[in-house]
Formats: sequence, structure tokens, C-alpha cells
Amino acid sequence: MTGIVGYGTYIPKYRLRLSEIAKVWGKDTAEIENGLRISEKAVPGFDEDAVTMGVEASKKAIAMAGINPSSLQSVYFGSESHPYAVNPSSTTLGEYLGIGNNYFAADLEFACKAATAGMQITVGLIDSKNIKYGLVVGSDTAQGKPHDALEYTAASAACAYILGNKETEIIAKILEMSSFSSDTPDFWRRDGAKYPSHFGRFTGEPAYFTHIIQEGKNLLAKSKLKPEDFDYCVFHMPNGKFPRVVAKKLGFTSGQLAQSLIVDKIGNPYSASALMGLASVLDIAKPKQKIFFVSYGSGAGSDGFIFETTSRILQKQKKIITVSKQMEDKIYISYPTYLRQTHVI
Repeated sequence: MTGIVGYGTYIPKYRLRLSEIAKVWGKDTAEIENGLRISEKAVPGFDEDAVTMGVEASKKAIAMAGINPSSLQSVYFGSESHPYAVNPSSTTLGEYLGIGNNYFAADLEFACKAATAGMQITVGLIDSKNIKYGLVVGSDTAQGKPHDALEYTAASAACAYILGNKETEIIAKILEMSSFSSDTPDFWRRDGAKYPSHFGRFTGEPAYFTHIIQEGKNLLAKSKLKPEDFDYCVFHMPNGKFPRVVAKKLGFTSGQLAQSLIVDKIGNPYSASALMGLASVLDIAKPKQKIFFVSYGSGAGSDGFIFETTSRILQKQKKIITVSKQMEDKIYISYPTYLRQTHVI
């Protein structure tokens, strides 16, 4: 059975308070924070991009897995902020990590679910015995146009997962996976455009909620499990409100959801959002616990997974800097500094 053998996360130290943004544009901070259930977001340093953050997360994943980088036979890099429009992030990452040359590689784009699509591809390659280990990265330095609603939530972070099928190495088995997809263009960025556009409230009910709920129902039906059979649940987090609503609609409790809610402290790092929530859960999970997971990508689609932890997770947890610890390791910056560091001006 294929599963996770190692994972790594990276959150930039820099934080921008939403009050800083609201002050510049003359908005009510309390109204914004209460509506989004976010008070600050993680932003990159001047010299950080999706690839540099992906490298940091991948090195941690390799260290946890305890394998040689040359053992990796695929690299799938999910992002909507690749540094180059034409020049792959996946091979840049592979070169830096010292993987060699004999590996499958591709950059993936499907809004915020690009990396979970990469995870599904990697499972297929492993199950078909084409590879033994594969690396999947979700990394974004997300930006919203100044004075746009996205500016309050678009954040930065990276996650890396190494999948394999050696039973003695797996820390979380993949029991089920499926997807729900449609042509629902709630969010887009045309070629050459610097910032994405969106349909405002349209991104909620017909987009995010419809896809996550339908995929959640598909996953429950396929697995013949009920919400109460799970110890944790994880959903994509465009803001702090949406995952709480969708969890309740699907029958999960606030206790099952709480550990995954990284959005409250770092915002929405797009391709790294749901995967960072999963990492936060894996940081504290005990053996034989089930995790319900559904990502979301605008355009639109949701990927669902059911994970079950193994006894090996306890030993691997000793090798990590937890998501929680990284979220608290921070430096606050001003709005002008944020604009300079993210190359907005």
C-alpha cells in the first residue's frame, strides 16, 4: 500500500497584520478580521520564491524519510506562483536536491489543489511499480492585487511529501482517494496578468462549498466510513470561515478540525494550504488514527484522500520542527516593507 514516508514544511518568518492593510485603505479592521477569521498572514522575504521555499520543505521531507535524494524517481511541483512562466520549478528543485537525471518531473497548476493532483499522480506511478519513491511539493508566494479582497488572505508557505510503498517506512497509509471536478471559473489569471481575478461571493457556494462537499460525500461513500470514524479532518482554507462551515455541513466536529486550522495564523498559502493543515495534524497524530482530507482548486475541483497513521509516525515526529512552532517564529513587518519584499512595487 502506498503512503507517506516523510514530509517537510516551511513557513517564512515574516508576518503582515491585516490591520496594517486595513489602515492603508481606510477599512474597518475588526470587520475584516471577524469576517475572515484571520488576523495576520505569512509573507516571503525579498529573496524567497516558490522554489526556494520548496527546497527548504523538501530537505526536511528527505531528512524525515531517511532516504538518499537519488532514490527519488519523480518530482511534481504544484504552484500558481512558479518563478518562471517557461522554465520548470520541478527540475530546478531536483537539481538542487541532487536527485540526478532519471526521474519523472512536471510543474502542475490547478489553483490551490495543484499539489494534491501531483500526489494522485505519484500514487499511480508507485502502484504501477514505475517508481519506488516520489516527491510532491506545494509551494506558493501568493499575492493579491493591492486593495483587493485577496490581499488580506493571500499568504506564503511550502509543503513537501515523499510517498513510497515500503511498509516498514510508511507513517500514513493512503486508504482511499478520489476527485470531483467541473468547469466553474470562480478565480483566474489570464496569461500576462500580474494578479488573479475572482467573482467575489461566487467563489463560495457554487465553487468552494459545492466541490468540497460533493467530494467529501464521494469519499465517505467510497470508503463506507462516517465522519465519526475519523480522528481529524482537513480542508482547503481560503479563509478561516469556510473550512469551519464545510466541516459542519459534512458532519465533522470542531474538535476534529481544530488542529488543521493553520489559516488562522498564517493565512492562505494556496497550494500549500490543505497540505500544511495535514502536516499540522501529522505533527501530533498517534498510530492508527484516520484523517479525512479534501483540497480545493478554483476552476474548479477537489481531491480527497483518507489517510491512516502507522506506529512509525511516533519515531518520525522526533525529527521535525512542527508547524505550530514555525507559525510562532515570526517577525512583523509594515505594509510598505511588504510591498517591497513581495515585489509589488
